[in-house]
Amino acid sequence: MTAVRHFAFIFLCIMFAGMNILEKFRSIKTFVFDVDGVMTDGSIEVKGGREYIRTLNTKDGYALQLAVKKGFNIAVITGGYMPAVIERMNFLGIDKAYQSVKDKMECFEAYSREHGIDPLQTLYMGDDIPDYPVMKTVGLASCPLDAVPEVREISHYISPFNGGRGCVRDVLEKVLKLNGCWEVSADIGSI
Repeated sequence: MTAVRHFAFIFLCIMFAGMNILEKFRSIKTFVFDVDGVMTDGSIEVKGGREYIRTLNTKDGYALQLAVKKGFNIAVITGGYMPAVIERMNFLGIDKAYQSVKDKMECFEAYSREHGIDPLQTLYMGDDIPDYPVMKTVGLASCPLDAVPEVREISHYISPFNGGRGCVRDVLEKVLKLNGCWEVSADIGSI
């Protein structure tokens, strides 16, 4: 095969692979996010007892609210105990927030059954080993740029943004834009 044909073949493979991932993004009806390392940068400030401080990205907040407003299902599944983060999710319109979860797969399966969620139309974003089983079952497994190697290896999409630095907004914006649901609206806050 000549170098030109080889280059053309590689280009077509990349193009078709890209079309495949765009179709996966377009088919998404449900988003499920981990918190630590996805919605946050994975750092925690220990205050004492079980109280930890986490930092969330307000740009993610805008996209989360818009996705809820447009009728997408959004859930959060986290192993951590974080009442303040759950309160934040509720403020953004996300009422399916599960904390202190020991088995994320079991939680995801129960959530899917209870709400009639099709795993093949679900985007799950995780960053570490506890997310791995769920990521293996959904239609679009995604992760932040700084996810652990095992998670990056099974992800259909790796965001160019780190956890807590816009990776959530990245995947939400892609799905909403591909489905004609993205809008610039002053009616949706992010704080």
